Amino acid sequence: MIIDSSVVVTAFLLGLFSSAHCIGMCGGIMGALSMAVPAREPRRRFIILCSYNIGRLLSYVFMGILVGLFAQQITASGGASVLRWLAGLLLIAMGLYLANWWHGLTYLESAGRYLWAYVQPIGKRLMPVNSPAKGLLLGALWGWLPCGLVYSALAYSMAQGHWALSGLTMLAFGAGTLPSLLLAGIAAQQLTRLLQLRQLRWSMAILIILFGLWTLWGAGGHGHHHDHQQTAPAGSEAPSSHEHHHQSTPATEAQDAHEHHHQQASSAAEMPDSHEHHHH
Repeated sequence: MIIDSSVVVTAFLLGLFSSAHCIGMCGGIMGALSMAVPAREPRRRFIILCSYNIGRLLSYVFMGILVGLFAQQITASGGASVLRWLAGLLLIAMGLYLANWWHGLTYLESAGRYLWAYVQPIGKRLMPVNSPAKGLLLGALWGWLPCGLVYSALAYSMAQGHWALSGLTMLAFGAGTLPSLLLAGIAAQQLTRLLQLRQLRWSMAILIILFGLWTLWGAGGHGHHHDHQQTAPAGSEAPSSHEHHHQSTPATEAQDAHEHHHQQASSAAEMPDSHEHHHH
């Protein structure tokens, strides 16, 4: 397994760029977590906020591992390029969604609401969150909130074709969302105003679309040689078997026979010289 640092950095930036949407989806719960603890206990409040986000990141990693296990089966059957196409298209959809140019990802979110209908009542029982343990559990549940951006990141993690790489990709994505959500619990209004600026949102959206186009470019076979080298089994003995095969080819046998015949001819050529020397 080879860890590509560019994949980790890209996933982190995806999480960072989608922070505006994350605050809209999770900013309310972050505010509720902050209000559940008295203002005179800032340290305890910060610990609860951290425990909630740790639980959320763990749920992302778990989802990444699940889709990664599924992706390994697809990759083994030769469908790696399909996963890359899916990831590229969903990344482009993510960028369009963040810029409010197209809201196709809402269809994915509606599909996830069936599962959320069972998860949400469990989360409500944990309120108010007044301990780190409750915050951790609530975060682990809240990670399953229907979110088109999370689904796009999952598709990108699937394109890595390995369960560990998929989990690492989702961890990097979650870490990218962490700064804004931690601040959202402390300075939600100021951060929301900043991230709602049209120029900033459009810039982030265009960068995500470029990530998607880059992924599609790789899916078009431009990284085929690199992928072929990676998929070659470690410790392969192909060169040795090739040499063995070369030794047993008819062409080699003919060459050996020719060299033997040449040696015989050389010996025959030397015989008259020795005969003349004896006659003399």
